[in-house]
Amino acid sequence: MSPTVSFDTSLSADDLAVYISKLVNIHFPDADVVDPAHITEHLPTALGRLATCMGGIHRKYFNEGNHVRFDHLNSDHMAMFLYLLGNTIWNQSGSVAIPTKLFYLNKVMNAVDLYFSVKLPEVFCLVHPVGSVIGNAHYGNYVAIYQGCTVGAVDGVYPVFGEGTILYAGATVLGETVCGDNVVFAARSFVINSNIPAQSVVTGAFPNEKISPSRLTVKARMFDPLPRGEKLPT
Repeated sequence: MSPTVSFDTSLSADDLAVYISKLVNIHFPDADVVDPAHITEHLPTALGRLATCMGGIHRKYFNEGNHVRFDHLNSDHMAMFLYLLGNTIWNQSGSVAIPTKLFYLNKVMNAVDLYFSVKLPEVFCLVHPVGSVIGNAHYGNYVAIYQGCTVGAVDGVYPVFGEGTILYAGATVLGETVCGDNVVFAARSFVINSNIPAQSVVTGAFPNEKISPSRLTVKARMFDPLPRGEKLPT
């Protein structure tokens, strides 16, 4: 995140740790009670990653005027944060107990299936990702995923995405699919075991998908700030 970007949160770190632990313990009232201290230990790293991630999304509700604010009542923010927190705890401690509950909590709260071991890039964006299943693919930086999307394996092989990917609502990418940089999957597109060239827009469904050239990079479409007074071309 640029040093000129400010970051704050709707809850203090201590209150956020209490809030997350309460949510986990309410939804999963087993004997393995999660203490706020278990969350607090990993919050600086998780929030730092969130700040960097949201700082790279120059859009409403994310980075507006170089100010980033994590709102615990914004479900997209929370979906991203719960993944990052679980992934951070797993990376730092090797423990799966709390990350597993955070993964499950994300499904309960946001209906997104995003396991804590999936390696999302530094800058990614979940846009009302209800019903999306985000599998263990290779993701280049700058990926945006909308509702109802599926990224999954065929015979144990997952897709590979280059830098800059957008999956619009209902897009499905499966198997040994290899994508170049700056690829946009249109709503309800479906590909399996395909090679998608860079700077493309994918429409339609296998085996009749259509690949068209894209005029814009993914960063220009989704992540970079728009020039004042300008709108993206359709």
